[in-house]
Amino acid sequence: MPSIYQLKPAFQNLLRPFVQWLYSKKITANQVTLLAMFISVALAIALYSLHLYQQPLILFLFFPVWMLVRMGFNAIDGMLAREFNQQSKLGAYLNEICDVISDSALYLCFLGLAFINPFLLGLVVFLAILSEYAGVMAPLIGQERRYDGPMGKSDRAFWFSLIALCVSFSSYLIENNYTNSIIYFCNGLLVLIATLLVLTIYNRIKNSIQL
Repeated sequence: MPSIYQLKPAFQNLLRPFVQWLYSKKITANQVTLLAMFISVALAIALYSLHLYQQPLILFLFFPVWMLVRMGFNAIDGMLAREFNQQSKLGAYLNEICDVISDSALYLCFLGLAFINPFLLGLVVFLAILSEYAGVMAPLIGQERRYDGPMGKSDRAFWFSLIALCVSFSSYLIENNYTNSIIYFCNGLLVLIATLLVLTIYNRIKNSIQL
């Protein structure tokens, strides 16, 4: 099954002029990595707080917007590191740890919403972390870091953005008696994500061992 990750080379080509400009301004890959993490955590806290303070859930529209921008951040820090000799041991740690922190925070911001099953959400967060761990384990057996799908970081960003869109318009949908539809849609997507994460973990382990 294909993954959105396969579109990364074309995305990088679009960003290359901007990356060159950042380098000219002495912006480093590690700075970009940390900034993306701080923004992700701040946004996650803000979105989680919406239901606590009964603020309009339409603000969840910021979620898919940020997910798209964050893909740019992730591409930019990698290009700065590889193409401008900024690779470092610290950078390797930050790249993996900051991504896991950002992903976990952004997924957990849905916790507390009445129509999101907390068990399913927790399971997805656990499996997402496990899938990344399966990817970084590959170098320990002499292979390259694995990014196999079908539910890599970019794919999860897409599906969680769909959930965020549903949440954004939930007030309107509830008013028109679509409450059950919201519950089935959001939790159905969480089941799909969890299932494909299991397959992703399997693929990363299998392909690492077979190479």
